Amino acid sequence: MKRHFTGILAAFLVGFSANAQGLLNKSETVFTHQDTLRGSITKERAWWDLKYYHLDIKVNPADRTITGSNTVRYTVLTESNRMQIDLQQPMNITKVTQNGKELKFERDGNAFFITLLENQKIGDTKEIVVSFDGVPKEAVRPPWDGGITWQKDKNGKDFIASSCQGLGASVWWPCKDHMYDEVENMLISVNVPGHLTDVSNGRLQSVKKQKDGTKTFNWYVANPINNYGVNINIGDYVNFSEKFKGEKGDLDCNYYVLRDDLAKAKEHFKDAPKMLKAFESWFGPYPFYEDSYKLVEVPYLGMEHQSSVTYGNNFTKGYNGNDMSGTGWGLKFDYIIIHESGHEWFANNITYKDIADMWIHESFTTYSESLFIEYYYGKDAASEYLRGIRKVITNKKPIIGYYDVNTEGSGDMYPKGANIIHTIRQVVNDDAKWKSILRGLNSTFYHQTVTTKQIEDYLTEKSGIDLSPVFDQYLRTAQVPTFEYYFKDQKLVYHWINCVEKFNLPLKVNLNGVETWLKPTTDWQAENVKGEKPTLTVDKNFYVTEYNITD
Repeated sequence: MKRHFTGILAAFLVGFSANAQGLLNKSETVFTHQDTLRGSITKERAWWDLKYYHLDIKVNPADRTITGSNTVRYTVLTESNRMQIDLQQPMNITKVTQNGKELKFERDGNAFFITLLENQKIGDTKEIVVSFDGVPKEAVRPPWDGGITWQKDKNGKDFIASSCQGLGASVWWPCKDHMYDEVENMLISVNVPGHLTDVSNGRLQSVKKQKDGTKTFNWYVANPINNYGVNINIGDYVNFSEKFKGEKGDLDCNYYVLRDDLAKAKEHFKDAPKMLKAFESWFGPYPFYEDSYKLVEVPYLGMEHQSSVTYGNNFTKGYNGNDMSGTGWGLKFDYIIIHESGHEWFANNITYKDIADMWIHESFTTYSESLFIEYYYGKDAASEYLRGIRKVITNKKPIIGYYDVNTEGSGDMYPKGANIIHTIRQVVNDDAKWKSILRGLNSTFYHQTVTTKQIEDYLTEKSGIDLSPVFDQYLRTAQVPTFEYYFKDQKLVYHWINCVEKFNLPLKVNLNGVETWLKPTTDWQAENVKGEKPTLTVDKNFYVTEYNITD
């Protein structure tokens, strides 16, 4: 049974890191010009600051095309007249205008370079309108190998959804497809056949019936949003709603499910307000009250689209009915509701600047699963859950990937990343302080894009512990530190091995039945001990290994 659960989680992690596996060994890695265009802040991106999008599209299920335009509003930071907008093949930009005048552009793979009619002046706010069309890449194995999913529900009606983390939003709409610059707000207008409903991010402003029998759904997003968080979900949806009384007042919660799933969803989605209660306690207020919280049924497993969390876990507890930890605690909640909603704090509120730092999203969010358990079932249950998911850590690749080429790190960022955070909590050794740190992360970096260094520096400052060697060890190597020790002449002699230089993780052990804190380094140290046969065990909540030389 445990082996079965391990296989489930392993498949899940491999899926999320599929684009990274095999890419983290420099001797095997070949990055291309297109990787650089996609993954770096090019000079054609750097000079303008993104302010507003109006994505206005028509989705045509019959031929699986998307046509429309994106109005891009920006502020000029430095003078330039050449702009990069991204749209992946086989989609195509057909026209670009500014102030009603057509602009010239050229294509370089998945990047389009637009020549503006004049140098843009510093401080000015301008707009361009990008018209486009095409058949977007069809998702092969969403959400890991994403794109657009075109399916039918069991009544034969179209069931369509987008998913594009890593792959990039430009797989289906033209945008500034780099995570460092989030749009401040946007309007999403989606035209669909009249018998269908589109659910996107933010709040529904209006539904307009068109002369051809179609409908256009207009959704307004009031908060900054990352590119891959923008989504379309189209189907024969019905809606029910409730208000969650949260830290910032009433939060509108809307649930969109296929018509035949309404009854089961009303019962099963009770995990959503439970999640909000727990995570607001741990992380602070839900970050997008202005845009509401939505849970939307889709034809794939699910994803963390901002204020429009997508769900496809078949109305089961666990991960499609399985406990990935093998402890039993994973069957106390719906994995997709809890995990993907946890990303509202870590991914959508705090967002990586570069996908190489994807651990910021996935490690903290995987850790949030244990905090949900702790809130409802206690600290011991949460710790047991985290230790349970260790069995699928591979330690073959570093958690951090390569920068500026749109490459994520190892899939270990999920279970190992969560256990790194759990280990740091042990060192902080103060539950109230730890909660303050987690809430402080979400307030300090509220609606911001961040780097790993910013997160490292914050945790070091607020914990009062120099965590730099700890992060170097766990994020930048695949080695698990080993606490090596022996007893001799009434002394305990110990140090860290299999670790980076100056590794200095404090360690809690049980020494002769007494809880004891040690401060091992890579140098041998010794302490006096009593008893003819002293004993030592390392606290199992630390993600380390131990080796007694005398055994």
